[in-house]
Amino acid sequence: MSSPVRQMTHRRLPPLPGVAPHRRQMQRSPASDMVITGVTCNPGLAPHHSTRSVHSSSTMYARSPDLQPDTVTQFLFDNPDFLDTFVSQHVHEDRIRQWSQRKHRVQGHNAVTLTNGDLFKDQRSNWKNCVQSKKWRILQDLTKDNTTNKARVFTELAACAAESVNADGHNLYLVDDQNQLFLASKSSKNQRAPSACLGRIEPRTSLPAYVAFTKESVLTNSLLGDPRFPLGLGVESDRGVSAIAVPLLHGNNAILGVVELYRNYGSVPFSPEEEEVADMMLVWADICMEYVEMYNSMMKQRKLNDFLLAVTKSIFQDIVSMDTVIMKIMNYAKKLVIADRASLFLVDTKSSELYARIFDTGRVEEHIPQKEIRFPMDRGVAGHVASSGEVLNIADAYTDSRFNRDVDLQTGYRTKSILCMPIYNRGNIIGVVQMVNKIDGVFTKADEESFETFAIYCGLALHHAKLYDKIRRSEQKYRVAVEVLSYHSQCNDEEYLVTKQVPIPSDIPDILDYDYSPWAIDNDHKPVYVLYMMRDIFKMHSHKNKNEERFDLDDMIRFTLTVRKNYRNVPYHNWAHAFSVAHAMFTVIKTSQHRFTPIECLALYVACLCHDLDHRGKTNAFMVKSASPLAAIYSTSTMEHHHFNHTVTILQNEGHNIFKHLTSAEYKQILSDIRHCILATDLALFFSNRSRLQDIADKGEFSWESAEHRRLVMANSMTAADLCSMYKPWNLQVQLVDVIMEEFWQQGDQEKVKIGYVQNPIMDRDKVNELPESQVGFLVGICLPCYEVMAQILPETKPMVNGAVANLKKWRELADKEAREKEKENEEKEKEKQTDENQDEVIEEPPVKTENPSDDVKVTSEMTPSSVDYAIDDSASDTSFLAADKPLPDLGSDRTSNISVPSEKTVLSSKSDESR
Repeated sequence: MSSPVRQMTHRRLPPLPGVAPHRRQMQRSPASDMVITGVTCNPGLAPHHSTRSVHSSSTMYARSPDLQPDTVTQFLFDNPDFLDTFVSQHVHEDRIRQWSQRKHRVQGHNAVTLTNGDLFKDQRSNWKNCVQSKKWRILQDLTKDNTTNKARVFTELAACAAESVNADGHNLYLVDDQNQLFLASKSSKNQRAPSACLGRIEPRTSLPAYVAFTKESVLTNSLLGDPRFPLGLGVESDRGVSAIAVPLLHGNNAILGVVELYRNYGSVPFSPEEEEVADMMLVWADICMEYVEMYNSMMKQRKLNDFLLAVTKSIFQDIVSMDTVIMKIMNYAKKLVIADRASLFLVDTKSSELYARIFDTGRVEEHIPQKEIRFPMDRGVAGHVASSGEVLNIADAYTDSRFNRDVDLQTGYRTKSILCMPIYNRGNIIGVVQMVNKIDGVFTKADEESFETFAIYCGLALHHAKLYDKIRRSEQKYRVAVEVLSYHSQCNDEEYLVTKQVPIPSDIPDILDYDYSPWAIDNDHKPVYVLYMMRDIFKMHSHKNKNEERFDLDDMIRFTLTVRKNYRNVPYHNWAHAFSVAHAMFTVIKTSQHRFTPIECLALYVACLCHDLDHRGKTNAFMVKSASPLAAIYSTSTMEHHHFNHTVTILQNEGHNIFKHLTSAEYKQILSDIRHCILATDLALFFSNRSRLQDIADKGEFSWESAEHRRLVMANSMTAADLCSMYKPWNLQVQLVDVIMEEFWQQGDQEKVKIGYVQNPIMDRDKVNELPESQVGFLVGICLPCYEVMAQILPETKPMVNGAVANLKKWRELADKEAREKEKENEEKEKEKQTDENQDEVIEEPPVKTENPSDDVKVTSEMTPSSVDYAIDDSASDTSFLAADKPLPDLGSDRTSNISVPSEKTVLSSKSDESR
């Protein structure tokens, strides 16, 4: 009887369950081919079943007495395709790797050992053991590991190359910054390596040194007898005979390391084909290293950015004091470079010294009180850095001649390694940060690069901390200044008591006349007149309780006296002007049939009283040209914004809030109206306001029920009241023009000194002969249009138009007279010139003039462009006209700030006539 093996050889066996039959059996059912006794086929077992199902089947088959291991073995020998299919479909790649590692251990291969004694997790190369389609994951896992470094990547590639050529062992050598070769990993513990460093790269020493020097791969089968590297392998070995050494090169042909593959005595020597395989495997070194370096650089930069972001938030969100910022900088600096101590020395440019109010003692608490350390800038490492701007990285401080031991003597601390770097702000060194004693060795180049970026943030933080200290000190000084100024700018108790003792009259004759002269009232009596008018307007504010007064007389007295005190002693825009404007508005409110609300009436009157508070006698254009601080604060309507803010400041003083009895909504509304009215006195805004109001009035669309329409009338009324001097009787108006011109001329004198010329000819005192013509242009272009639209809305204000027309006629006569005299003078000069030159040319006749100049006077709001351009100071947002708005500061003029006119019939002096 033949053996079972022979019988099985000649028998036709079916495939195991779940395996497709051979090509010649495709038309037959798997169940019909079963001839093995005791084996039951499960036709439902498909290839997609899990490994666990296959194991259960195997157990079922193992229970059959006819199914022996030899039978299965013989079946697998006869059906290799089945084995491949079964493994690829039912066995996980990790199990395949385990089988391969188990076989590798049985064959006697040793694990790869790093020079520090650690073992790799897998004893064979992960690359060699994985399926071909998954090889990219090995490189991906390596390069994305946070602990990835050059040695780890190259060790994996070296192991992979060793597996590819079936080497008995391999060694990895890397090149350091000093161009020296050192052992990074070895595959056998039996090798003897007395020193990890092989020395400098040079020929005729060892195999790896020679390959690193030539940068070319070497294949040798007579390792011990090759004269190119008499020392043989880099790591001493008694058994190595055949070797392949492959250089690891960077893209720029720089040497990174050498992989050394060897076979021991008794093994088959390496072939050139195997050398080529090793070369191709290690081509991955450059690609992997570039990716690893890029990834590590990005991760490092990301960590640094996160760190700097945390530093920025901590420093800039909690700026309390300079010491707090310094302490935060030192704490973060220590974390950045892993240092034991940190010191921040600031530069004292006055004494040329470095000083530190806080010297780190190794603790992390803030606000550590310590004695200040101070030393000259030419001493010590910090002094050298502060003087030269050089970054110093010192491994041993006491061997460096620049190190100053005085700090150690003062603190009792031993300094070893130092990293010192300057801190810049706007190109100047403002401090020095000094890191002391790196915890895990010495400071590296990477520490320098990271700390250099951090130093920029230090400079910003210190700069803002200094600004914060300055602002805080300035705030305290400001509070002191406000306290002092409030004492000097507010009315005193004596003024208050004197005014309070004067009874407020119940009636003032003729005060509602448009020809009334507010300038005739004595300066000391003006506050009483203001109280009379203000009380009258306050009483217009109705309330449910008719007996309840909505004002406090004491507050009104203090407010009025303080307002008077805050007008400067300038020729025109002074307390007398404010009083006259307030009187003009009071006249309009009391005589016209308007429908302003009581709050709007009160806002109009107070706005007129305060509309030029703290006026400096200069136009807005001059404030901008002279770089005044006010112009830096308010870009448009400079002085008008200042007047309003000054008004609010006075209201906020204790005992000055005349609106304290108003409701919250009323208080908010009246402040808004006062602001609107004061800003409307800027003639740059007058033209648009007047044009809109004129258009509404001409179309017959004006309505007192519209808040917008009322605000336009309020704005126009403010301009009309501000220019009240232009409709006063002629004798009074002429005197006021003299005062206005003196203020303008003072500004012109300053312009000549500062910029060399006068911007507006009207402010040049050398052109006084042009005054009548400018007055004509001002009346026609500004005053009459303003008064006419007022009279159209409020017919009771017609006296404004009449007064302005009368004055215009007078100024036109003077202008025509001045024009005739000028023409006559030019004619005489021309005749003299022709006579001197002995020319017989005929002198042209002068242009024909109107026989009666007074006939040319026409009351109209139209004006030629040339006249408007001449009248308006086009360089200023606050147009500077005669009676217009905003002129000059006090220059010690002989004129008083308040004109006292005893009577409206005062005539011009002979001196005034001569000047005109």
